[in-house]
Amino acid sequence: MTKARGSVLLIYTGGTIGMKEDAADQALRPFDFSSLMQEVPELGKFALGIDSYTFEPLIDSSDIEPGMWRKLAELIRDNYDSYDGFVVLHGTDTMSYSASALSFMLENLDKPVIFTGSQLPIGRPRTDGKENLISSVEIAGSREADGSATVPEVCIFFNDLLLRGNRSTKVDASGFEAFRSPNLPPLAEAGIDIRYNRDIILRPSGQTFGIKTKLDTSVSILKVHPGITQRVVEDILLGSGTRAVIMETFGCGNAPSRQWFLDIVRESSARGKVLLNVTQCPRGFVNMDLYATGKALKGAGVLSGGDITTESALGKLFVLMGESDDNEYVKAHLEDNLRGEISK
Repeated sequence: MTKARGSVLLIYTGGTIGMKEDAADQALRPFDFSSLMQEVPELGKFALGIDSYTFEPLIDSSDIEPGMWRKLAELIRDNYDSYDGFVVLHGTDTMSYSASALSFMLENLDKPVIFTGSQLPIGRPRTDGKENLISSVEIAGSREADGSATVPEVCIFFNDLLLRGNRSTKVDASGFEAFRSPNLPPLAEAGIDIRYNRDIILRPSGQTFGIKTKLDTSVSILKVHPGITQRVVEDILLGSGTRAVIMETFGCGNAPSRQWFLDIVRESSARGKVLLNVTQCPRGFVNMDLYATGKALKGAGVLSGGDITTESALGKLFVLMGESDDNEYVKAHLEDNLRGEISK
């Protein structure tokens, strides 16, 4: 890692944005971030220094594991006092998972941590990577008149939109508008100027920054669908290696009303498992008081995820379960709005 001389640390974990086409064989290979200014000279126009750190080995987005989140959280902690903000270059496929997890792992954050990436390598003529990177660096270094960070949150910047990390989800596999935050407006929009939506940006509590790196990943996801079998539901809800299950349900939190289904849910709850109801719909929220099927799930011990995304629910459970072996502790805090991840 280069010696700190400015205010933004650029962290390259892997992903398309850091690739460049080799002139000899046209193969895509990671470029040397020590020559970043040569690749993106526009960054030199900012009145701030940019240092870089590259993960070794680089991690494909599909291979992201909680161990990488721990390394990233520790890297930010170790460099926290030396920089005004951090930009994390990351593959797009699991970026929402990583941004969500980091939002819960970084406690009392008062500096920007901006995830970004691209759909085309930064060396391609039509790349979206340069604009995403330039705007992310500008946001990471942005300060208010009182010297505080403009956006002291874990965010994703992509295609002119700054989104709260734990509200974001990937919605397009090939288009430049790859990410959206269906239940929360953007924290900022980049046009001629970057327009910040300051009314919804979270502000620090004033307590000391710290990290949470103990994660319990014994979580399963049950996606309810027409024709789902009793065996599948049993395997997931009653699995011995699972402490918690995210139940992706229909509409505002509905699931099959068949007796065998509800019996399995009740047995799972009786065993002390944490059951969280998350809607499959991109927009809207779970309301288990609206229909009979939702009421039956609530009566069986299922908790409401409100308008949380599945990615955010996973990261939240990992952290809460890492804090305590007591599932009642997890249940007591699961419906709390910890990092702006749900609407209250």
